[in-house]
Amino acid sequence: MKPSIFSSSSDYIDAFNAGLVELLKYDNLGTLILGCANASFDPLIFDATHEALLHQFERLQYRYVDDFKQGHQVNESDEDLLVFLKMISVGFDNLSATEFCREGVWEMQFNHIRAFRPKRMSGQMVNTILRPFSDNRFHFNKSFIQKERFWEGDLEGRQVSLFYNKYPFMDYHTLLLPDREKALPQYLEQEYHEYVWSLCEELGQNLEGLGVGYNAHGAHASVNHLHFQLYLRPTGLPVMAGNWRHNGGQDEYPAQCEVFKDCEQAWLYIEELHAAQTPYNLIYQPGRIFIFPRQFQGNYSQAEWSGGFSWYEMGGGTITFNRQAYNELVEDDILEEFKKLRLDNQEQSAQSASMPLEV
Repeated sequence: MKPSIFSSSSDYIDAFNAGLVELLKYDNLGTLILGCANASFDPLIFDATHEALLHQFERLQYRYVDDFKQGHQVNESDEDLLVFLKMISVGFDNLSATEFCREGVWEMQFNHIRAFRPKRMSGQMVNTILRPFSDNRFHFNKSFIQKERFWEGDLEGRQVSLFYNKYPFMDYHTLLLPDREKALPQYLEQEYHEYVWSLCEELGQNLEGLGVGYNAHGAHASVNHLHFQLYLRPTGLPVMAGNWRHNGGQDEYPAQCEVFKDCEQAWLYIEELHAAQTPYNLIYQPGRIFIFPRQFQGNYSQAEWSGGFSWYEMGGGTITFNRQAYNELVEDDILEEFKKLRLDNQEQSAQSASMPLEV
């Protein structure tokens, strides 16, 4: 029997929103930033939490600015302090809500607060799809992040933790960690591929528009701790349109994309990517998976407007962090970035052959 929050889309959404309100009871920067980012992404969440967020923002601003003046140590993470200082410099009332538009068939968003996020490992040069888990780096077993859990329990036979995405870019965006306490690296094993495939089929019966994204290490995964990204998007993403050849249509998708409707066949293909040390992004949906083999992050010259192509961008979404890029970006710019990621693109960076092994 599935837990009650997965009984319907409305049950899931109600639990998601209620959990965000509960987070406002914590008096720290991490939960404030998470609340602001989620509120800026969804107008309904914004309406429900605006006054509480403003009150908390002003209280913490007064407290920490005074601490800085007095030279006191602040018991917050460096990342949260950096983001909060950026928010203070902008001003609470000037934090922009996420905006959406279309450029050709491509979805674009101006995601203001997400732009404040540090790059973490997603900005590093990488040349391996497997790196051992490290307790010294950020991971989801850290004690300070446990308050950001949305839900935890047995889900289809595994212990699963759901965390709010601190900087969301999809609807009802959570991080799904199966067997979190095992401290597994961001490397997909067959048992977890099969589990997520099965989970999508089970939960997709009740949750409309369910999808699960995955970034391999070296394909803009930001944390080296096995995790997937769950979302609800009934309208889907551009990659799911029927006109593309991988969906039976006539048009060639600009990224390399393989679609499988069989779990075992999909795994055999993923195994080939592992053997070839080829990074990839995945999007699971009930009964099918989109697989995007691509160049390693850092192995090509990334456009200034792009924060890097993860599963969302490979699926046809584009996140811009400044209004000028949002207003001026055209379809050709997006297509050019897709071209750089293709494995058959001969315009390889000269540095790729001599990239130092990440440690």
